[in-house]
Amino acid sequence: MSDKPILRPLDFQPVTHLGQQMWLLRDPLQLSPQQLIVPQGLAQMLMLLDGRRTRRQIHEDFCRMVGEILEFEIVDNALDQLDAAFLLDNGRSRQARQALLAEYRAQPHRPPALADLSYPGDPAELTKLFQTYADGDDLDGWQPWHGRAVISPHIDYQRGGPVYAKVWRRAETAVLEADLVLIFGTDHNGGLGTMTLTHQPYATPYGVLPTDLTLIDELAAAIGPENAFGEELHHRAEHSVELSAVWLHHVYHQAGMAPKPMVPILCGSFHHFVTNGGYPEQDNLLNTAVATLRRVTAGKKVLAVASVDLAHVGPNFGDDFLMDAPRRTRLRKEDDRLIQTVLQGDAAGFYTQIAAIQDRNRICGFSSIHTMLRFLGPVNGRQVAYEHCPADPQDTSLVSICGLLLE
Repeated sequence: MSDKPILRPLDFQPVTHLGQQMWLLRDPLQLSPQQLIVPQGLAQMLMLLDGRRTRRQIHEDFCRMVGEILEFEIVDNALDQLDAAFLLDNGRSRQARQALLAEYRAQPHRPPALADLSYPGDPAELTKLFQTYADGDDLDGWQPWHGRAVISPHIDYQRGGPVYAKVWRRAETAVLEADLVLIFGTDHNGGLGTMTLTHQPYATPYGVLPTDLTLIDELAAAIGPENAFGEELHHRAEHSVELSAVWLHHVYHQAGMAPKPMVPILCGSFHHFVTNGGYPEQDNLLNTAVATLRRVTAGKKVLAVASVDLAHVGPNFGDDFLMDAPRRTRLRKEDDRLIQTVLQGDAAGFYTQIAAIQDRNRICGFSSIHTMLRFLGPVNGRQVAYEHCPADPQDTSLVSICGLLLE
């Protein structure tokens, strides 16, 4: 046990428990089945867990913070509970992480994390659900599309189903013609500028999507194994790749065709570029990754997929305003400018637009779209869908999503 506790990166979610406002400490890696709920007053103590204070010093500083003398046992017991749940960065949590990673890698494939939770695990039921999302989507006059890339949502199917259907039905020919599919998914828990791989093929209710181990190994060798696999455990529960991979597999299943290799790539945050005034094009790891992907896929018919959402705005995301009609209209215009930049294949312009407003709309596809555009090079495309999805029961917050085809 560390003498100077450090809190691991966690998600803090406000909850009401026993009539009181508290914080749920959600571990993105799910190292323990335990979940801790912390009272608001005690949650202030967590800011002191930076590895610079002993337990006694944490207690002293916490008492000064709240302006009263508390028993040491209150702090000591809280730290013990955090440690028991592997929420402190120490030998115990690192050992638990390694054990979980070994368990993940020992499986024959990456199991679908959301089957029977967010969508049916039975393939017949899943197909039936997807067909309902396609109801009313008229493909009369649509010509087979032979393009190079798809931008698909990764929001849950309950809210985004019709947009998924519009995108993947129109991309069917390109899917079936591709030798290889690359899915660039948002790593919601990823580090700064990371690009995380896995050797595990993704499974869906339709079976297993094979992967390309040679490509993965070449890319990992180029950027370094630690960079490639240091956050591999994120693949275990990350939904961004999974929700597009299921639709991809659905296309193969409906055509009665064995799936082609699919390589899942999780893209970390670009926050540091925005705050520091830098550019992804100046990052050696990302430059090497893009150049390597181009080299190892040369001569293959590749379909690239960015599995992304766009804006996350409103009180549910920390904004102090409601998404009323004028704000929704303004957001549509801002999103449209971004979309037009993507359709022109302008990766630099896409980055500049978001950075210019400090990513205030929280684009949950920032790094994935930018990286994919750099991989693709010159493209042009068309928009097939755009929607606002409610993000709270009052419909005062929203997530915007789109469907794009690039060629």
